[in-house]
Amino acid sequence: MAQRRRRSPKALCTLCGANMSLQMSRRNSCRVGICGNRASSSEWHARRRGSSCSYFSSGAQSDDFSVSLSQPIFTITLRFLLAIDLWLSKRLGVCACEESPWGSIRPLVRLVELSGHVIPWLVGTLYTLFRGETVVEQEIMLNLALALLLDLLLVRVVKTLVRRRRPAQSRSDILSTFFVERYSFPSGHATRAAMCARFLLAQMVDTASMRVLVLAWAALVSLSRLLLARHYVTDVGFGLVMGYCQYSLVERLWLRQSTVGCTTLV
Repeated sequence: MAQRRRRSPKALCTLCGANMSLQMSRRNSCRVGICGNRASSSEWHARRRGSSCSYFSSGAQSDDFSVSLSQPIFTITLRFLLAIDLWLSKRLGVCACEESPWGSIRPLVRLVELSGHVIPWLVGTLYTLFRGETVVEQEIMLNLALALLLDLLLVRVVKTLVRRRRPAQSRSDILSTFFVERYSFPSGHATRAAMCARFLLAQMVDTASMRVLVLAWAALVSLSRLLLARHYVTDVGFGLVMGYCQYSLVERLWLRQSTVGCTTLV
């Protein structure tokens, strides 16, 4: 029988050290794998939470407002004003998502937003136009319908020319608005609110209480665009001025009772 070879003490120490190092490496790899899984899961949850309200994330805006002294004074002033516009818009966007500071009143603000959409206004105006009993009522509704169509046309032209991007916001509420547009400047809700408010005050409203209600509605619709982070402050401000001036154009293009009577007979 072959005799077993005796290993030297040095070889035994080397073998034990190799086994210990192998066990330690296995433990470390397991710990690293567990920690990596935990880190990846925590990172996934953080991304998920951040994606639900991206408007308030630090990297939500990619606009560059860096200023150098070599630039013209007009460029410096414009960048400064845009930076203030961005900062103020983010401050006002307190209903951008459910996790926002005022997220509890978000459904109410969205209801106010819907009241300023063009579809309810067009449907209600056309229904009243065809159901109108007097020529005066039909004249007012016809001109209101034309004013709404004119507002849509002018807003689309300005948005196409300016091409300003909308604020970064959550996409989970995309069903809250119809026909979500790509561009932001100016706010169509603001132009419509200002134009319709001036139209109603000039043609239909004759009491002080109703005038207050109409003005309050226009202000709330415009404010909802900021609270929901749909637009910047300059979008809403320019939209209000644009809508106010649109009514002057509507008055010049006003269709009289004779024209309405001829179209009704036809």
